Amino acid sequence: MELDNIEKLVEKYFEANTTVAEEEQLRAYFSQEKVATHLEQYKPMFNYFSMAKEERYTKQVPLKPSVNYYKWISVAAVAVLTFGIYFGNQYQEKKKAEYAYEETKKAFELLAENFNRGTEKVAYLKEFEEAKQKIYNNN
Repeated sequence: MELDNIEKLVEKYFEANTTVAEEEQLRAYFSQEKVATHLEQYKPMFNYFSMAKEERYTKQVPLKPSVNYYKWISVAAVAVLTFGIYFGNQYQEKKKAEYAYEETKKAFELLAENFNRGTEKVAYLKEFEEAKQKIYNNN
């Protein structure tokens, strides 16, 4: 009867449905020398839990850190971030200005090229006008 009860308790234990008293029964059963062979595999686990329950941390836990570096690290991070944003914006504005200058220069070169073509056409018109005047004046 006890073996059936232990098997049921092991199943309940792995389903996380055992009470504290039932877990104590399991620990007591697995701490014995004589354990059923098919349950032998669980013995080291429950023995470990029993030993771990007895362990105590004996060192003193410091409640306050000796130096609060977090404040200084956060101040330094804010300073770096501020400088990065400021100089990053200046750099981007400078790049935008250089790009605008280059694009304007290209536009003026294109305009000058087209203006020169127009001047050449006007020179042809002037020659045409002179030829026309010669023809009308001779008649």
